[in-house]
Amino acid sequence: MPAMTRIALRLTLLAATAGLAACAADRRLTTGSTYPATVPERHPIVLSDSPRNLDVFVTGTGHIDPRQADDVDAFLTEYRRYGRGVLVLEVPRGSQVPGGAVERTLERVRARAVAWGVGPREIVVAPYPVANVAVSAPVRLSFQRMQAKVAGSCGLWPQDLGVTNAGFNARNESYWNFGCATQANIASQIVDPVDLVRGRQEGRIDTVIRTQNLTDLRTGKDPSTSWKQDGRASVKNQVGQ
Repeated sequence: MPAMTRIALRLTLLAATAGLAACAADRRLTTGSTYPATVPERHPIVLSDSPRNLDVFVTGTGHIDPRQADDVDAFLTEYRRYGRGVLVLEVPRGSQVPGGAVERTLERVRARAVAWGVGPREIVVAPYPVANVAVSAPVRLSFQRMQAKVAGSCGLWPQDLGVTNAGFNARNESYWNFGCATQANIASQIVDPVDLVRGRQEGRIDTVIRTQNLTDLRTGKDPSTSWKQDGRASVKNQVGQ
């Protein structure tokens, strides 16, 4: 084969190879399953504005018992710190609803709200119909606030556990709803959702304990807490030593 022909053939092969490489440059190679493998991938915790609710049931002639008073105070404290917009007090209305007791309960809740610094213009009273008169209808408190929640809904089963797809069964992947309740419980325990996206500044150290530890180190003593396994020691007593 002439030299010029061999050179031309090589150039043609190089051009073809370069063209094929260019075509494959933007392709992403995916092997195996694309199913979200971890619980946070399937059920991520996100920040969202959603309602916060508290039901105050009408007891007796319309008073608020001590436990209800504590619940209302905690709810109002949360509203003052995190609430957005107005505080809504929804009152049941219907022919079988004890109107006098409901009104007295409403007034006591409103009085506590004012005592906690909630302005009259921040309180909105609205009625709601009672669907079943056989069920006790509470006075409902609600407001909007940022909360940590699972992005989707729990209890969804897009793929049945008994699916006959041999490939799905062979991969031994977790079912979709697995871990959703755990994520929802974790999200419900977060007091300040902003902690998920922003760190907090360091708090002040306990100068008394820090000074005592440094003194122990300088004098050759062990600054750690000594715990006696004698059955009579308590955490409070040991820490106080």
